[in-house]
Amino acid sequence: MWGKGKNNRIEEEQRTVELMIRLYCRYKEGHRTLCPECREMLDYSRARLSRCPFQKDKRTCRLCTIHCYRPDMKRRIRKVMRYAGPRMLWYHPLIALRHLWREYRG
Repeated sequence: MWGKGKNNRIEEEQRTVELMIRLYCRYKEGHRTLCPECREMLDYSRARLSRCPFQKDKRTCRLCTIHCYRPDMKRRIRKVMRYAGPRMLWYHPLIALRHLWREYRG
């Protein structure tokens, strides 16, 4: 599914967040393509993940000890995840199950 590299974990997280934002923007907000606000959130989350100090040993952001998002972006991404998280099992079941497994493992 994803390439084998040292940043494989970060790439997986970036893809998962992108799918969640796209799901939210399409079904909650009714846009066919990403609106400017969702594009901004996606770019911000990619930038934060690319600078993650844990890189290949990264945990899910909810379990992270650093919490590097600005408060306004944290509120926005939390809103997206509350909506898209449960729906990921329906639209992207393998990615959702992998994410849940990583969160369970801690």
